[in-house]
Amino acid sequence: MTRVAVKSSGVVVPHAPKWYQRLGAFIVYLLIRAVSLTIRFKRIDRSEYYEGKEPGPSIYCVWHNRLPLSMYCYYSYIKKYNRSEGLASMVSASKDGGFLVGVLECYGVQPIRGSSSRRGAQALRELTSWARRGYDLSITPDGPRGPCYQVQEGIVALAQLTEFAIMPVTYNLSWKITLNSWDRFQIPLPFSRCEIIYEKPIRVPRSATESERETYRQQLEQVLRGISKD
Repeated sequence: MTRVAVKSSGVVVPHAPKWYQRLGAFIVYLLIRAVSLTIRFKRIDRSEYYEGKEPGPSIYCVWHNRLPLSMYCYYSYIKKYNRSEGLASMVSASKDGGFLVGVLECYGVQPIRGSSSRRGAQALRELTSWARRGYDLSITPDGPRGPCYQVQEGIVALAQLTEFAIMPVTYNLSWKITLNSWDRFQIPLPFSRCEIIYEKPIRVPRSATESERETYRQQLEQVLRGISKD
């Protein structure tokens, strides 16, 4: 089991990416960019949030198994229309998370290390701090360990703290490789058709109670499951 360093003060220190992780991340970044050039994208915007408006920052929400094209979905549309300063994304504090940090940094994303089981409270505080600077936020609601397609409570808590809208986004590929992993990770193949769906935003009031937060969590899970096809 991967361990996370802990200072004597009790503060969890995430593992920094190793050189070979950064090298591998850069290669993967180039491969994703190359494959993206061959894919035929179709965008479906049900959000009524972007076009013709100037929306503020939001919480970008996509399943863990759809990470490969998630940055394309963000930069080609969400970042194009809103007023955010950039994107800050939660990444696992484990050694394995170091690889994803490298990929995100290639896209100019600010990684925030943490998860539901490790450094979660610290990560939420850091994400809230970036929100105050005008950044969009990003979380894989079922990551980093699952269960697959089960929304964890952290994203709802973050929406309540920041008062940002949660933007449910998914994409469905016509041609892909599905790995035998906990999340059934999807690797897009060249010349695939990709349908990107942006659903209506979900807002969590600052005054929401615990039971109301659970209702919003279930709503988000239902929406994302409904638009995601395996």
